[in-house]
Amino acid sequence: MLSLPPSVRVFLCTEATDMRKGFDGLAALSGEVFEADPLSGHLFVFRNRKRDRVKVLWWDRSGYCLWYKRLESGRFHLPQSEDGALEVCWADLSLLLEGIDLRGAKRRKRFSLAKR
Repeated sequence: MLSLPPSVRVFLCTEATDMRKGFDGLAALSGEVFEADPLSGHLFVFRNRKRDRVKVLWWDRSGYCLWYKRLESGRFHLPQSEDGALEVCWADLSLLLEGIDLRGAKRRKRFSLAKR
């Protein structure tokens, strides 16, 4: 995937999505599920019911980009959320796409402006 600036947020839909949806269907869904503007330049991540396929929608100022990954064996271990959506960091998305289950990962203490 691309190297993106730190201002880009990553939104993950934790509910199953119909993978037949294309650019426009996923853009509409990102507005509904995340209550976010699909033209914002943020990443919107969707998964199928079997958890072996993921689509990532991104607006790059001139059009939509759609990145699609299908696993030949195994499943993506995506976190759950009660409201069907959550925000993850870029590093977490990279780990999820590599097949790492974040439930067993230990996050070390880091600096954060929000906690000051």
